[in-house]
Amino acid sequence: MGVAVRFLDDGISTEGTMGKMVVTILSAVAQAERLRILERTNEGRLEAKAKGVKFGRKPKVNKADVFTLHDQGVSAMEIARQLKIGRSTVYKALAS
Repeated sequence: MGVAVRFLDDGISTEGTMGKMVVTILSAVAQAERLRILERTNEGRLEAKAKGVKFGRKPKVNKADVFTLHDQGVSAMEIARQLKIGRSTVYKALAS
């Protein structure tokens, strides 16, 4: 391609065989570090789950409230308005 990169502050260049080797080594080190971070993150996540930590956001809708209003004959549109949730969320709660 004829393109080379020089990092003036670090003294790294992609020119020539040595430059390509340095870039390859730095790339491998970066990938290894990324994999180590992923492993540590997953280990921490598994430990937290084992301790009972909940992940994700809290449910916006209390299904019992949806069913109570529905049993009272309130429309899905009105349930959504009263509980400040989307109409599709009401339908999903009723379907579950």
